[in-house]
Amino acid sequence: MQVEKQECCPKFHPEKWNEKTFHWDRKKFIKGSVPTFFHIPFPPMIGKRITKMIKLAEDSKSLSDNREDILVLFTDPHAFISEIYISVTNEVPSANNMALSGNYISRVFDGSYNEIPKFIKQMDVYLQKRKEEAERYYVHYAYCPKCAKEAGHNFMVLFAQLKK
Repeated sequence: MQVEKQECCPKFHPEKWNEKTFHWDRKKFIKGSVPTFFHIPFPPMIGKRITKMIKLAEDSKSLSDNREDILVLFTDPHAFISEIYISVTNEVPSANNMALSGNYISRVFDGSYNEIPKFIKQMDVYLQKRKEEAERYYVHYAYCPKCAKEAGHNFMVLFAQLKK
């Protein structure tokens, strides 16, 4: 009997996310947070928090059937906390349910976590050329660290929430 290897992270298609505009009207998410130290997260805490949030969403059948459409967004409101938003299709009991609205522009980058400030500067230049300005940034990592190593890429999607 052959055992199929369980896919950890779905294959990432940069063209689906690079230089795209999204209008979200109360797009559903569940929200969690983890402590950071000057924006440096504690990896074991992130994994545990995401696993717990995903389980809540799975148990309530609130995750998209297409794993490629599930967003796990990170934003750091300050240097000592990282907020995590996982996209869901329905309200999730016992979770911190949230909705995000507005216009977002996304770009795909490939690099390490500590390059995010550089990517944000590149995104700011890109937005200026479009006569736009970011109010807030969210990052979606295409792969977990293990899958990024296997893929040879650490793709991330930077979402700029545009100022109104």
